[in-house]
Amino acid sequence: MPRPLRLFVLTRSLTRALTLLLPLSACAPRPAAPAAPRIPTAAQVDSTARALMQREHVQGLALAVIDTGAVMHVAAYGVRNAAGDPLTPRTVMYGASLTKTAFAYLVLQLVDEGRLDLDASIATLLPRPLPEYEDYRDLAGDPRWKALTMRILLTHTTGFANFRWLESDGRLRFHSDPGTRYGYSGEGLYIAQLVLEEGLRLDVGREMQQRLFDRFGMTRTAMQWRPDFRPDLADGFKADGTPEPHDERSSVSAAGSMDTDIADQARLWAAIVRGDGLSRAARAELVRPQAPITSAHQFPTLAPETDPANAAIGLAAGLGLVTFRGPRGAAWFKGGHNDWTGNMVVCVEQERRCLVMLSNDVRAERLYPDLVRAVLGDVGMPWRWEYEWFTQDSTADHAP
Repeated sequence: MPRPLRLFVLTRSLTRALTLLLPLSACAPRPAAPAAPRIPTAAQVDSTARALMQREHVQGLALAVIDTGAVMHVAAYGVRNAAGDPLTPRTVMYGASLTKTAFAYLVLQLVDEGRLDLDASIATLLPRPLPEYEDYRDLAGDPRWKALTMRILLTHTTGFANFRWLESDGRLRFHSDPGTRYGYSGEGLYIAQLVLEEGLRLDVGREMQQRLFDRFGMTRTAMQWRPDFRPDLADGFKADGTPEPHDERSSVSAAGSMDTDIADQARLWAAIVRGDGLSRAARAELVRPQAPITSAHQFPTLAPETDPANAAIGLAAGLGLVTFRGPRGAAWFKGGHNDWTGNMVVCVEQERRCLVMLSNDVRAERLYPDLVRAVLGDVGMPWRWEYEWFTQDSTADHAP
């Protein structure tokens, strides 16, 4: 065969071979997510936590490490009050808004039982119109309350301010149509609780106790104050170090009345990552991205600034928590805060790995980015959205 013809046949053969291989390469699997780093030893976790507490002048901190749905380490450091009494794993602390996720878990159990539809209008669930309840007379004349559903209430897309007392006139109002915009709102959880109490005739405190706390062995947790908590109780510390007495909450609030200790929180979040007490479908619904979050920061809740970076990580509301896509896949978190409390739970879904952090000192929030990275590795947590003070280099010089 003449040389030019041989070259033509060879070229055509190679072209055909490459053409046949292209579909295979196009269907090649994407690179696997990075492997989960090894969890540090208990001693390493303790050493890191103490060093970070010293750096930020934090009085008290408790934490739990969960891996593959099992509690691996529970610890407490520092003091529980101005007298210097030690903070222990059995010290009762304020759960704050971690209560919201626990309440969402209760709601999903009721959905599993067919007693509740997440997408039904609350107008069909309540025995009388919402504005006829004394606390909601402000909504009379605005029919948008009928668009509220349990899903909207639990995903913080009600259109309400966080609390009505933040309004200049102290009145409850819609700032956007329900279901159209994420805006963290305790008011929405109040209505969700009302639906269970008035529509389903349930005692929310009793249901939380029986369905979650008793079921998961949480003997030091309650939705309202118990006198037996007093002997080992944590007071709080404000940003300037001023102590604040523990708030003895006498009434049940789905938005945040839970008293608890770190050992119990370890049991709770381990059960949540395993999906104990829920169908597979209901557990998936808890962490499914349901409402995109476009705001630049979580607080203030009605600020108009947006951040396009949120879309890149799929930042979204789940039910009573926030979801995102990290370098190791789907992840989610929930915080709890007041002027003397800083709580945070961060979990990587596929690994069923979490770090649970409770603090009776609001300054602890400054150390959480470093502590999460030290214990869980890089999870892609959107700290800048969660904490307005955080910038990308906030912890660059302090990595433990």
